[in-house]
Amino acid sequence: MLDADFFRRWMAATASSVDREAERLTALDSPIGDADHGSNLQRGFRAVVATLEKDAPDTPGAVLTLAGSRLISTVGGASGPLYGTLLRSTGKALGDAAQVSEAEFAQALRAGVDKVMALGGAAPGDKTMIDALVPAVDALGDGFAAARAAAEEGALATTPLQARKGRASYLGERSIGHQDPGATSSALLVAGLEEAAGE
Repeated sequence: MLDADFFRRWMAATASSVDREAERLTALDSPIGDADHGSNLQRGFRAVVATLEKDAPDTPGAVLTLAGSRLISTVGGASGPLYGTLLRSTGKALGDAAQVSEAEFAQALRAGVDKVMALGGAAPGDKTMIDALVPAVDALGDGFAAARAAAEEGALATTPLQARKGRASYLGERSIGHQDPGATSSALLVAGLEEAAGE
């Protein structure tokens, strides 16, 4: 069973990996976006960790809802609303339970991904974070390691795609050949689950 501590560890693990990978995320964002994806997420997840240390919500749903709200309030551009919606919607789907099963979490995360798709209008194949998140959710039933591998594969698979949503879509064919920064950072988020579980 997964408790509030697990979800705090998930956010901390994600913040650490975003810190490590911030320059690479910004480099990926440079040719097809605003060249600020890494720095924006770094600021956002640092704020999430600081907030969770101070407030210490005691249910999984409350941890994710607070984390999502913090991202929305601190991250500029599209990343804040998209990541914030993902975490808040997942948190709300988990409700007030003190512990949740991995199956319940997978179901809630799918609800969060669905909300992100509705908000951004993106579908798999559009070269966005969805290309990492959908395969990850599909693989979650096989464990966190399987979800991480699926997300990483999904992020890599965005390289040959032409962007159909977001800032990169303005470039048309020039977006081909670049790995999507949002899918890449989403893979970091998913990888944080395995780290939080100590797997």
